[in-house]
Amino acid sequence: CSLLLYAVNGLQARTFGVWTLLSSVIRCLCAIDIRNRTLYHITLFTFFLALAHFLSEVFVYHTAALTIGVMAPLMVASFSIMGMLIGLQYLEVEALSQNKKKK
Repeated sequence: CSLLLYAVNGLQARTFGVWTLLSSVIRCLCAIDIRNRTLYHITLFTFFLALAHFLSEVFVYHTAALTIGVMAPLMVASFSIMGMLIGLQYLEVEALSQNKKKK
C-alpha cells in the first residue's frame, strides 16, 4: 500500500476534487477561446502545477510510486505542456500579424 492512502482524509480528498474540477473548467474555457492569451497562460500554468505536484509526490515526499496511476497524469501534463508551448508560438505570431493588419 502507498503511504498516500494513509495520509488522505475527507477534507484533502474534497480539496483535490475541487482543484481537479477547477482545472478542467479552466482548460475547457481555454479550448473554447484559445486565442485569449491570458486564459492560455493560466491553462499552461495549471499543467505546470500538476506536473510539479505529481513529481514532488514521487521524488520529494515519496508518498506515491511510479505506477500507471501516477505515470498517466505525468504524461498528460508533460505532453500538454509541450503542445501548449508549441501552440503559444503560433498564438504570438497570430497576434503580431493582427497588429500589422491594424496599422
